[in-house]
Amino acid sequence: MKPTGVRDDIATNPARRPDFGDPRLHSTAGATVVGARKFLIAYNVFLNTPDVDIAKKIAKAVRFSSGGMRFVKGAGFLVRGLAQVSMNLTDFEQTPVHRVFEMVKREAARYGVAPVSSEIVGLIPKKALEQAAEWFLQVENFDSSLILENRLAAVMGGKTAIGGLRAGIEPFVEQLAAPTATPGGGSASAATAAMAAGLAAMVASMSRGKKLYLQHEPELSAAIARLTPLREELKAAIDADAEAYNAVMKANKQSKTDTAKADAIIDASLKLATGVPLNVAEKAHEVAVIARSLEPITNPNMKSDLTTALALARAAITGALANVEINLASLKDAAFVSDIRKRVQALTA
Repeated sequence: MKPTGVRDDIATNPARRPDFGDPRLHSTAGATVVGARKFLIAYNVFLNTPDVDIAKKIAKAVRFSSGGMRFVKGAGFLVRGLAQVSMNLTDFEQTPVHRVFEMVKREAARYGVAPVSSEIVGLIPKKALEQAAEWFLQVENFDSSLILENRLAAVMGGKTAIGGLRAGIEPFVEQLAAPTATPGGGSASAATAAMAAGLAAMVASMSRGKKLYLQHEPELSAAIARLTPLREELKAAIDADAEAYNAVMKANKQSKTDTAKADAIIDASLKLATGVPLNVAEKAHEVAVIARSLEPITNPNMKSDLTTALALARAAITGALANVEINLASLKDAAFVSDIRKRVQALTA
């Protein structure tokens, strides 16, 4: 893309919003673009045989390039006198470590051998080990907050309040009540959608693993796997919405000193401010779809929780789209407005 293209795109395209700083190129330094992949886990499994051909056959069965598991690369080697299945796991959230180990173990049994140990080369995310602990210990309704160190870290970092549930929500409610423009309805909509996702995840988690719902295990696991990132993204949108509004206020002030570019400056900020609540509405809609799908496959005694989740999701959609409409009314880019209205229509059809 030409420099002028980058300059224009960064000011108008929400997907190119910088992680830090204003949405514009520096007049002399330009921009630094950094790409990053998900965390790679180097994971090896040793077999109770020196026959490296067996390790190679297992690696071929396990790795994705040969028809095996997604996000797994593998090869077989002879290491310290034992056959080793050497693997790189490129997305442990999609293909977790414990699932890979079980696959290696099952394939090894075909050749009359078994794993004797495994090793991690380098570092591994804590979440990957928590997933393995949940799987192998079969802990009911496991949540990372049950781990003592996690709970202490959350309290020390201010993410979990001491003094009951009210202590956790009260600061945000009081901020909403304060005579300031932010946080406002957009942030409240994001918080409401996050609560909807939390309730739906709770219902799915409390049915998963129970005998009455074992036939629905794949659907429940899939729902939890999707609701977890949705909840995190919606929580992040609470601050993002307030920041987007503040950016609009800043753009209005800047436009008074740079009248030649006033319209472009304001339009760029309004587009960013439109994107945040629209994304909230779309995620809330997805939460509602998942919550509705859980009704026939979860404990009927928790129907009221799903009803609440659906009501919260609908409220979030209504509130978020109201913020979208306010911004669209001030935008002058007809093509952008038309595209956004199509996405809004898809949510309200």
